[in-house]
Amino acid sequence: MSAGVASWTAGPGSALQGELKVPGDKSVSHRAIMLGALAEGTTRVTGFLEGEDTRATARVFEALGVGIETPSPSERIVHGVGLHGLRAPVAALDCGNAGTGMRLLAGVLAGQGFDSVLVGDASLSRRPMRRIIEPLTAMGASIDAEAGGLPPLRIHGKKSLQGIDYSTPVASAQVKSAVLLAGLHARGDTVVREPHPTRDYTERMLAAFGWPIEFSPGFARLAGGHVLRATRVEVPADFSSAAFFLVAASIVPGSEVRLRAVGMNPRRTGLLAALRLMGADIVEEAPREDGGEPVADLVVRHAPLHGIDVPAALVPDMIDEFPALFVAAAAAKGRTRVSGAGELRVKESDRIATMAAGLRALGVAIQETPDGAVIDGGPIGGGSVDSHGDHRIAMSFAVAAQRAGDRVEIGDVANVATSFPGFVQLARGLGMGVEGA
Repeated sequence: MSAGVASWTAGPGSALQGELKVPGDKSVSHRAIMLGALAEGTTRVTGFLEGEDTRATARVFEALGVGIETPSPSERIVHGVGLHGLRAPVAALDCGNAGTGMRLLAGVLAGQGFDSVLVGDASLSRRPMRRIIEPLTAMGASIDAEAGGLPPLRIHGKKSLQGIDYSTPVASAQVKSAVLLAGLHARGDTVVREPHPTRDYTERMLAAFGWPIEFSPGFARLAGGHVLRATRVEVPADFSSAAFFLVAASIVPGSEVRLRAVGMNPRRTGLLAALRLMGADIVEEAPREDGGEPVADLVVRHAPLHGIDVPAALVPDMIDEFPALFVAAAAAKGRTRVSGAGELRVKESDRIATMAAGLRALGVAIQETPDGAVIDGGPIGGGSVDSHGDHRIAMSFAVAAQRAGDRVEIGDVANVATSFPGFVQLARGLGMGVEGA
């Protein structure tokens, strides 16, 4: 385990009971700050995720001359400066651990009239950026990176951008969003076509801010030369954060949990479909729409799960939730096969390798494949696992520990604050056994 880094001790608690609202959606929070900054007028954001990643994005825009107020926790008032009102920063712009922040910011900054440098922490500095550099360069941007297309990114301003018709080689909402945001400053139409549909947060929010955009699953088109107009954004509860409790309540006998106002974007809820295929008892109640995003309350009760072959069509819609799915598979009866998820190897950690090593340490039979894993469900034992600084890995092992035969020590958990501040307190409130920083 990594030395000198916050750790948790987790183990079986009681049946999970109660209701809660998990923190706001990270993806929507990032975009609300960005589009609010580029809009004409003042945007009020409620339900903002108070995580390190989203705060880093807000700090970047403050460094670019945007006034952002925090009248209360989970609320931001963004005083937009318009599409051409950002100011040259006096220092490098620190994205922290936020891959979404860096990739989308590259699109925003590609068409500005000043130079900028995007930097990140050690983890982000190992994440591939060539996938955004290539289409942005094709639009006329000038971006330098380290060997292999790694951060820092040096973006040279005063470049005239031209819209492109771009087919993404991999399905990535971040790549699509970077291209569309650059398209706001480009001449002509910008079109993005995807091999598989990805999350459409950027498209929905651009429309909410009044920018004409045409989009459907796997396709988006917009033209430059319009104006973003300030609006109110209510951020739904983050489905990725809800995922840990969906799995925990499913695998711990006697559990019943209500998760309020969870974002139900259809490009985000692949895990929900996969868990139902495994036999999970999850009911959607009070479906509604907030700020263009579908929302519902989710009621989850314990149910015996069985292994499945995860349908390939679900993979792009659950890429962030695979660590939690691996835990559900470990607690299920029979074999679960995952394939087509190679993207997991270039997340905050190599999530396939990290989950496989941790589950093996707890006695679970798991075989890695290049783009997934084969997991045989069965007893989960105690032991020590290292999350390698990956917040979703850390929380997933806290869930696994609820079915373990002994205590589980989980190392390197400090980055949980990037996406889910207060996780331990909320988990304990429902009855989960987890202690630590």
